[in-house]
Amino acid sequence: MKGIFHKIAHRTSIIVGSPVAFILALLVVLAWAVAGPYFGYSDTWQLVINTGTTVLTFLIIFLVQNTQNRDAQAMNLKLDELIRAMKGARNQLLDLEDLSDEKMEELQIQFQKLREKSELMRKKKEEKTSVAP
Repeated sequence: MKGIFHKIAHRTSIIVGSPVAFILALLVVLAWAVAGPYFGYSDTWQLVINTGTTVLTFLIIFLVQNTQNRDAQAMNLKLDELIRAMKGARNQLLDLEDLSDEKMEELQIQFQKLREKSELMRKKKEEKTSVAP
């Protein structure tokens, strides 16, 4: 079931994200707008576009979320492989997305301190090179 859903979600995300899909959607909206005077701008006329867009949006949200989840998982796996393969990298950062919020906050503070230290060293280096004759 998962495999079938993935294939449907992937194909649908490609189709929905295409220029052809946008043009078709635009044509549907234009046809609906042009039909307004014919239907006297009735409540039913308005209900057609409201219901149609609501149902499509509701269904596409699940497909887009599935695609985003898979993309995020793939990106995390690729980054994990890079961390694992790099000499000197901290293997504690593997599967970082599974850490608690508190642990993530601790790591964020560590990286912020590293960035600040790096900026300070860069400024000192710039000062040395600008003062030297």
